[in-house]
Amino acid sequence: MNATGENRVLSLDDVLDLRAYERARQDYRARVMARKRNRRVALGPIITLVFECFDTVRFQVQEMARVEKIISDEAIQSELDVYNRLLPRGGELSATLFIELTSDDELRRWLPALVGIERQVAISVDGDLVHSAPEAEHAAALTRETVTPAVHYVRFGFTEAQVAAFGGAAEVALVATHPAYEARTVLAPGVRQELLGDLLGTTKALPIG
Repeated sequence: MNATGENRVLSLDDVLDLRAYERARQDYRARVMARKRNRRVALGPIITLVFECFDTVRFQVQEMARVEKIISDEAIQSELDVYNRLLPRGGELSATLFIELTSDDELRRWLPALVGIERQVAISVDGDLVHSAPEAEHAAALTRETVTPAVHYVRFGFTEAQVAAFGGAAEVALVATHPAYEARTVLAPGVRQELLGDLLGTTKALPIG
């Protein structure tokens, strides 16, 4: 685990106050958006996964504090306690899964049909599937059995052998194995490089401020 990489959690020292963030925001936002391009993967027509890291989560906290005018350490720490659950730990990937629907008809069709989707996405490493699991507190909050939320927080836990295979695999793909939704997306080289950094704990956090 690299103390300067993606596998450390956010602390109060990582969050700029509102004035300092406003000065740094334009440049920092552009660099985070550039990083996200290699972390956002479409999986079929209506599902997208964004693989979270230190920078994507810090950006969310900074933006939340900016919009809500959060200034106290106690309130910021409360946000950190929530958002730090999205960070990957060593040997795993963490992602936000979005079911992207734009009409009431689509919502009525797909949200009941996709119950259980949070456990039926996988990363295929030359055919060896690493299955998704919902983040623990998110899973505990899923109390409705007949309809799924449009946003899920999921993790992919790799063995050491699977991490080793990830970097040299002929093909790494994101797959959906749900009975109502089967899809497959081969990961581009830039995406694989980003995610390998998460697995190894070697990706460096972007400077801010």
